[in-house]
Amino acid sequence: MKNYFWNMFANIKNGQLARRAFVYQKQKKICEAFLKILWTEGFILGYKILPEEQKSIKIFLKYVNGQPAINTIKLITKPGRRVYYSVKQIWKIDSNETFIIFSTSKGLKTIKECKKLNIGGEAFILIN
Repeated sequence: MKNYFWNMFANIKNGQLARRAFVYQKQKKICEAFLKILWTEGFILGYKILPEEQKSIKIFLKYVNGQPAINTIKLITKPGRRVYYSVKQIWKIDSNETFIIFSTSKGLKTIKECKKLNIGGEAFILIN
């Protein structure tokens, strides 16, 4: 992973702290996959891929009663320290309380999808 992935997490965090309606991010396929998961789970209002000459994504941030929908984004895996979970370890985590996004052999998946598919992978982020 390159810095643009970690940069997107920081953009979302800082944008919500500053109460922005939207933030911009450089367009990458891995970022789009991550945003798709956030949108389906209801953490963001949506995202729009801007025209080719700009090569960026406009991310619309979500607020509930004036508070950010994402309270914390915690990076589990970092460039210097990779954290992997096996299937047995994933089953021990309560998926109702924690929301973790994993990078698996089948792409980016949530903890619930990993349990359904019975696969493990590299844990990227924890969202509350």
